[in-house]
Amino acid sequence: MTCDNIKSLPPVSEMMRNVGLTPKKQFGQNFLFDLNLTGRIARSVPDIEHTDVIEVGPGPGGLTRALLMAGARRVIAIEKDKTTAPILDKIVAASGGRLAVIYGDALRVNLSEYINGEYAICSNLPYNVGTELLTHWLIDAAHGALIKSMTLMFQREVAERIVAQCSDNQYGRLAVLVSLVADARILFDVPNTAFVPRPRVQSAVVQIIPNREKISKISDINRVEKITGKLFGQRRKMIRGIIPNIDWSQFGLTGTERAEQIAPETFAQMARVLV
Repeated sequence: MTCDNIKSLPPVSEMMRNVGLTPKKQFGQNFLFDLNLTGRIARSVPDIEHTDVIEVGPGPGGLTRALLMAGARRVIAIEKDKTTAPILDKIVAASGGRLAVIYGDALRVNLSEYINGEYAICSNLPYNVGTELLTHWLIDAAHGALIKSMTLMFQREVAERIVAQCSDNQYGRLAVLVSLVADARILFDVPNTAFVPRPRVQSAVVQIIPNREKISKISDINRVEKITGKLFGQRRKMIRGIIPNIDWSQFGLTGTERAEQIAPETFAQMARVLV
């Protein structure tokens, strides 16, 4: 019955026209209307029928509807733009109690107030805060947050940075944090023609699965974040020129390396000693 109610809603584009809603540049909004794509993203969430899903930046609710249609046990959508309320309210009414909307900043919302136990995150993330949100969630996962999976859309360039390996051109602090906390892969590309307004860049959907065995080996993810920030902040310099008077041999290094040549596990070792 609930899926029938969701199906009976007008198309997202029509609902936007009815309330005069347009994408807002200050919120980094690029809305996805393609039902095949939103459905594919939603169905990519592992075990979705037994999972509560957090969605950040639902906008007019295209992906929100797809998550409900895919059978998510519950969807909690966090939206900064309150002008989307007339549309999201209609989806809430059609959801049979499976959708809750929180209006606020996702970086400041305490999810433990709204959800108990494990949860997944699935979002078409706003371009302007995507990497900040991912870093926030990785740190949460390292500190014990029960995140089962993250299925997220980013600019293709950011997606490549997330899955980059040591010595890759795209390898940086984000890849280090991801590698130490989770397993990540690019699921599929999304053309810019799928969005309104059309961005100049291509996008990709990335899936990140927190790995408890990896997390157990990290003493303090915040220290890792600090040292990666310091060394990748001057990535063209040798590490001995950034942090002098260190016996680099204790980490199997000479000091002549640059940040992009250092493996994630070595960053974790360095963080325990140097931060």
